[in-house]
Amino acid sequence: MSSTCPLLVVGSVAIDAIKTPFGERDRSLGGSGLHFSVSASFFTEVGVVAVIGDDFTAEDESVFHERKINISNLERIPGGKTFRWAGEYGFDLNTAKTLDTQLNVFADFKPKLSEAAKKTPFLFLGNIQPTLQREVREQVDCKFVAMDTMNLWIEIAREELLKTIAVVDAMIINDAEARELAGESNLIKAARKIIGWGPKMLVVKRGEYGAAFFTKDSYFAIPAYPLESVFDPTGAGDSFAGGFMGYLAQSDKIDDATVRRAIIYGSTMASYNVEEFSCDRLRRLTPQEIRDRFHQFKEFTHFEI
Repeated sequence: MSSTCPLLVVGSVAIDAIKTPFGERDRSLGGSGLHFSVSASFFTEVGVVAVIGDDFTAEDESVFHERKINISNLERIPGGKTFRWAGEYGFDLNTAKTLDTQLNVFADFKPKLSEAAKKTPFLFLGNIQPTLQREVREQVDCKFVAMDTMNLWIEIAREELLKTIAVVDAMIINDAEARELAGESNLIKAARKIIGWGPKMLVVKRGEYGAAFFTKDSYFAIPAYPLESVFDPTGAGDSFAGGFMGYLAQSDKIDDATVRRAIIYGSTMASYNVEEFSCDRLRRLTPQEIRDRFHQFKEFTHFEI
């Protein structure tokens, strides 16, 4: 980065092949770094740290330029191939069946951060190997850092994952991951245990059932935005995290009221993300549409005592 962005994401940029009950696409832009940064860019300046191969074309890269995302820390490996993932969804759109994974250049990914990137105040550690997440965390002098993970790291790199969890402010994971990580079937008990390991807060993504937020002393939950058509859920969690972290970075504060609004904005961005393949819907999104849906959330969750 030539200058320090308020928000930095370290994650993957991928080329996906997606099949859902409503259609399929052989070549779809994806990856945690891409979905997160596109979503966050509606709220603040964001920089992405990731790796791509020569097969990631200028047309593919245009998504970053459209949204004015800083890609000075996006590394291109000459002769390499970009991370590829193929998945299929049934009518339960909360879970994808992985058909194929080709790590390619992502297999040897060692995040390289510019001096400006190391000064970013808000950092999101996308779903990458926990040791790499911690190495990045140790390089960045930030105000607030959040992380994601997945069942693979919970199962094969648990000790490294616990060390990383201990040095972040927030975890943003789905409910199945929270339960598996804590070894608790009850989500409240799972959250209490995870917060006991170091983070100040836990945000649990619950797909079509909304999201929940836990701290040591408080709890907050919202439903999902009621959508009649969910086309492609890939990247919804990263779009949620992008909206959440983007709003926090824009606000530049971390009090309870701001975090609650950030969760609504995260859910708003995720609800738009799932309406079309890849981040196609977000690429056409307007700030007014975001505000409208945010206010609709307020209306359908409000009640008087």
